[in-house]
This record gives sequence, structure tokens and C-alpha cells, in this order.
Amino acid sequence: MNLSEKIGEATKRLELADPDENASFLDKLVNRLVEAVGVSVLVMIVVVIFANAFSRYALNFSFSWAEELVQMSMPWLAMTGVFLSVRRGTMIKIDYFFEKIPESYQPLIACFGYLLNILILISMAIVSLEFVFLFGGDEALYVGLPVGFSTSALVWGMAGAAMAYFAEFFRFWRQKYSLEKVGGEKK
Repeated sequence: MNLSEKIGEATKRLELADPDENASFLDKLVNRLVEAVGVSVLVMIVVVIFANAFSRYALNFSFSWAEELVQMSMPWLAMTGVFLSVRRGTMIKIDYFFEKIPESYQPLIACFGYLLNILILISMAIVSLEFVFLFGGDEALYVGLPVGFSTSALVWGMAGAAMAYFAEFFRFWRQKYSLEKVGGEKK
């Protein structure tokens, strides 16, 4: 087996591996519920788009509500992805610069980063909630749902991501500072 085949096989194993393999039962349950919401929204979007496209080209009829429903569902799909990427530690981050910092300062910088992310996400959740309160009762033109159906995804997504970052921060803190240090080295 040559190198490219080995890389391809390793990539395939990694992509097909369970991302929650080492997670607790509760973590797996939460992740599976959020995955179910995300998959359901994605399936609904795909079905609506294909049904509308088929109807438009085969029957010369278009569902006026289809595009609006898809647009209103997209924030829910995006927020499930954001939440799961934070919970699974796959959120995009730049380790290059972090690894250039002296090791003695890395825990402090990591704590600052976690807290900054939490603060930003909570701020975004609050702003999104204010938006929902102001405009969430407006009715969408074709679907007839309140606009808050769509925009509330931002509130739930940002708050959920903030809680996920807080849980990661707590795990990091507990792991880093619960170990006793002897002579500057971790036991």
C-alpha cells in the first residue's frame, strides 16, 4: 500500500469514526438530540427544494412559500452545527500562535480565550433575543410563521455554544488545576 492509499484510508477511518466515542452518556444524548434536529432540518430543506424544483419544471407550478421556509430554516441548521462543533472541539482555532507562547503562559491564555468566547457568545445571544422581542412577532409573508421562529435560532445557538464553551472551560480548568504539581511537573 503506497502513502496516498494509507492517507486515504486513515482519512476515511477518521471521517467515519464516532465523534462522541469517548463522551459520557449525557454528552452523547445531548449531541444526538441536536444532531437529530440538524438532520431533520436539512432533510426538510432538501425535500422542499426538490419538490419545488420538480413542481416548477414538470408542472409549471411553484410553491410560493418554499423559498421563505428554506430561508427561515437555515439559521436552525447553522446553529446546530455551531453548537456541535463547540461541544466536540472541532471549532476552527489557530494553534500555531498559541504553541509559540511559552508553556507557562498557555493555561492563562487558554482561560482568557475560553472566557472571551463565552462573553462574545452571550452578548450575541442577548442582542439576538432583543431582536426577537422587537421583530419576532412579525409574520412571514408566505409561510405565515412569526419571524421569531427563524431568529430565535440565533438566541438558542449562541446561548448553547456559550454553555458548551463554559463546559469545556470547566473541564480544562478542572484537568489543569486538579492535578497536584510536584517540583513544577504534573504527577
